[in-house]
Amino acid sequence: MTISERIFEKIEELKITQKRFCELTGIKQTTVSEWKKKKTNPSADKIMVICSVLSVTPEWLLSGTEVNSSRRNQVDWFVIDRESELGSIVIEYNRMNQNMRGRLVGYIDALKEQKK
Repeated sequence: MTISERIFEKIEELKITQKRFCELTGIKQTTVSEWKKKKTNPSADKIMVICSVLSVTPEWLLSGTEVNSSRRNQVDWFVIDRESELGSIVIEYNRMNQNMRGRLVGYIDALKEQKK
């Protein structure tokens, strides 16, 4: 199933019209019609607003899988907004050398033990 097919499946499931979907997302009706008619997919800049309006995760929209669900296959990756707190943590982690990463993982393990 393509991204656009998942969008139209969800629109139908939510019982909203294509026109209402366009109003909620700010995406032109002609653009959405093209997705349906030519079976093309939305551009990357529209993914997050579509997810918000349809109340789905980017993982589900892009791949049909959900990270924390038994309904679908589990994925081995995450989509993280780089502007979020988690995104900044990932960026800093990627800048670290191997020694620093090991120390950070050790600290996380120690925090997990305290939680128990």
